[in-house]
Amino acid sequence: MEEKRRILIFSTAYLPLIGGAEIAVHEITRRLDDFEFDLICARIKPELPCNEKQGNMTIWRLGCGSLRDKFFFPWRAARLAGKLHSQKRFEAVWAIMASFGGLAALFFKKKFRKTPYILTLQEGDSNLHIFSRAVWLGPFWRQIFSKADRLTAISHYLKRFAKKHGARSEIEIVPNGVDLRKFRISNGENQTRSKLGIGKDEKIIITVSRLVKKNGLGDVIGALALLPENYKFLVLGSGPLEKNLKFKAKKLELENRVLFLGDVANKEIPTYLAIADVFIRPSLSEGLGNSFLEAMAAGVPIIGTPVGGIPDFLKDRETGIFCEVKNPKSVAEKIKLLLENGDLKKKLIENGKRIVEERYNWDSIALKMKEIFNKTI
Repeated sequence: MEEKRRILIFSTAYLPLIGGAEIAVHEITRRLDDFEFDLICARIKPELPCNEKQGNMTIWRLGCGSLRDKFFFPWRAARLAGKLHSQKRFEAVWAIMASFGGLAALFFKKKFRKTPYILTLQEGDSNLHIFSRAVWLGPFWRQIFSKADRLTAISHYLKRFAKKHGARSEIEIVPNGVDLRKFRISNGENQTRSKLGIGKDEKIIITVSRLVKKNGLGDVIGALALLPENYKFLVLGSGPLEKNLKFKAKKLELENRVLFLGDVANKEIPTYLAIADVFIRPSLSEGLGNSFLEAMAAGVPIIGTPVGGIPDFLKDRETGIFCEVKNPKSVAEKIKLLLENGDLKKKLIENGKRIVEERYNWDSIALKMKEIFNKTI
């Protein structure tokens, strides 16, 4: 029996901590049975085990279980990686994002120069936030890019970003994807509406977003004040701006029309998408936007801004609608346009489903990543 190829992954965090990058690693690696993976991440939560085996992946979580773990992660991870490498001889290392994981991979690469280093960009932060990270990393920042033997990016925007910050190697687009079977759920609409106290004649605007500045959710609340009374806004997610957003809704006398549902289990999100008339996130920045893809897979038309990686999948009036950045009036106009034009809505739903099935399914994405591993090794 042929021995499986071994790859070491550096990631700041991993499941059950959920983000686009963490889901991508899980979905890709579990489909590659002919590889064996070791993943080193920060522990971050004390209830998470320091070491466990999941399928073809061994997970190593470093630290005492607090947010401080990620700040010490690059040094601790590089040290552990060296020990594991002496035992297992990894054929490549794979860093997730040009952050703590990328810095750990750089430290490893400096010591083990012959081991190929692959960097994947998943960043969706604002330029200001990324710049603050670059300043903290000093000269290491550009080296994270320049020392990589191969790069992948989830969008063309991040491909350009990599070149700007020093990438020298080939860069391939490998987007994040969607579990299509999961988002085909369409039953239970009446029960969900009843649970939320939403009438059958009310229009539902939905977002699945962290409550942070870059996602522009205050603009949706501002837009709601310009829309008919039967339009309601479901907010799935939590974050530091929750208190401010609730205050804005109260100030505009929209408390009964903006429903903050908090963090919703990933497996339950399709149930809420099934009752939605439109998905929106008027982002200020976006690496790609997994939540948009999930809404498209579920048959919900989308509204977004022409920033970051969103134009990779959102073609105006073809697969979605663009609104302007930081413009509640534009947001309101686009929502009204979509919900008052049945033919346009139908077209966007059909085209959205098709593009997700063709370009953003995990099976084809995993195969593309497998090709990259084999070419790099």
